Amino acid sequence: MAVSQARIGVIVSASRPQAGPTTAPARTTLRTLLARLDSRALRTHLGTVVGVAILGVLLWRLGTGVFLDGLRRIDAPTLLVALGIGLVTTVFSAWRWQLVARGLRIRLPLGPAVADYYRALFLNAALPGGVLGDVHRAVRHGQSAGDLGRGVRSVVLERVAGQAVLAFVGVGVLLTMPSPVLADARHFAPLIAFAALGALAVVWALRMNRATSRRGRAVRASLGEAREGLLSRRNLPGVALSSAVVLAGHLVMFVVAARVAGSAASAAVLLPLAVLALLAMSLPLNVGGWGPREGVTAWAFGAAGLGASSGLTVAVVYGVLSFVASLPGVVVLVVRWYAGLRAGAAGTGAGTVVPDPGPRQAPTGHSVDVLPVSIEKYAPKESTRLARSAFPFSAEPSEGRPMTPESV
Repeated sequence: MAVSQARIGVIVSASRPQAGPTTAPARTTLRTLLARLDSRALRTHLGTVVGVAILGVLLWRLGTGVFLDGLRRIDAPTLLVALGIGLVTTVFSAWRWQLVARGLRIRLPLGPAVADYYRALFLNAALPGGVLGDVHRAVRHGQSAGDLGRGVRSVVLERVAGQAVLAFVGVGVLLTMPSPVLADARHFAPLIAFAALGALAVVWALRMNRATSRRGRAVRASLGEAREGLLSRRNLPGVALSSAVVLAGHLVMFVVAARVAGSAASAAVLLPLAVLALLAMSLPLNVGGWGPREGVTAWAFGAAGLGASSGLTVAVVYGVLSFVASLPGVVVLVVRWYAGLRAGAAGTGAGTVVPDPGPRQAPTGHSVDVLPVSIEKYAPKESTRLARSAFPFSAEPSEGRPMTPESV
């Protein structure tokens, strides 16, 4: 079959579409986006991003009037009540920390523990993430105790004790009291129970494992410290009592916030909603504690028939009262910062030079010239001391315990 020259020319000269120039930019953009999503900076600030996103959605759906209404309802007596509740919860939290530190053989007096806990609460409320104050408390306590690892583990175990009591009480409340999640809680309760039994089985297997690997020894050592710090006969009653008092204080604060916000619901109705809000607060996806608490409280109040706007107002009032309860931490920061400045100013005159006493007679009758003796190199450098003392979050460790204004 003959083919014309025109057809051949068309076939040969026709250019095929190239996908490279059009799809390459799209692939490059996709790879860049995935790389940014997997970046360390985004993972570090993921909690802040999520918290801001939740607050943005609430503002978009409910408006700013709900936030302003919650702020207008707070008066001076309410702030005093918040400070009183905060004092009780902070003292008992510091006592729980002291008990755990004692189980790990770390000296921690109650007074410095209360001051450090107030400082950590304020930093948690003022800085994004909601946990930076606890991180600072753990590092400073470990440095002052001379054992950074044990200092950090004492704070971690203390926080785990509080979250464990919250989970235990929360599950009991959500399984027995009417709430928007009562049916779901009863449905997932068996699964949670089986998961808990599985975790206990794993812990028991690790304990019975006689392997001499480095990881096995580390796991057994951690389990031993957890048992001594939390579950020993000496510490368990105090840890349980202090955790129960702290949880009760948070629940009372929530009821006070609901009354200030104008909610007429009974305490029996508010208790499951408060538990849901506290469970949401334990998620590290917030901005100084704000974000999931407001979202979950608004949803829970709406599902319970109390109104999502009312729930958001309650959450706003609770957040403000919690922040006010942590304000004594500002006093701790200022006092220690000022004490550090005074210590730094006093240390600047330490590098003095002893004047030359002149030549003295050696025992053999020979004259020996004595050089000027300087103690400057034994004194702390001025720049280093001032740099440490000018930062209000730092304090010089002494005697194996966190510093107080009296010990500087």
